[in-house]
Amino acid sequence: MDLRKLKKLIDLVQESGIAELEITEGEEKVKIVKGGVVNMVAAASASAPMHAPLAAAPQASAPSAPPTAAAAPEAAPEGPVVKAPMVGTFYRSASPDAKPFVELGQAVKEGDTICIIEAMKLMNEIEADASGTVKAILVENGQPVEYGQPLFILG
Repeated sequence: MDLRKLKKLIDLVQESGIAELEITEGEEKVKIVKGGVVNMVAAASASAPMHAPLAAAPQASAPSAPPTAAAAPEAAPEGPVVKAPMVGTFYRSASPDAKPFVELGQAVKEGDTICIIEAMKLMNEIEADASGTVKAILVENGQPVEYGQPLFILG
């Protein structure tokens, strides 16, 4: 489903009296809730739904931000941070039964593959942008990640 079609659907929900709209096209399913979020899920994939807040829902996303911000400073080791270069699903290894690319305390060199982010059914190898030792792994295997989200802290 293309972006223009999604925009038209969002406009339709905002301008009409309906509170919720759900459309299925092949393996794609879109659910738009007025004052809520837009979920787009490929039915055959195991990835988490993508969320795009509607313009009418700033209050819905605001309460979730403070707990995340408050939790981060508590146990934040110092050092270079490797951030997600894209939105997708984080994987520590090439396959479920393979060993992780890196472990806590392991030395890595700049350019070493440290994880994979799956985006749109493509597996993207993420490389360390600095050399050092893995001090912290901030994301769980299989967890969805956002662009710029910290993944690792190196030391």
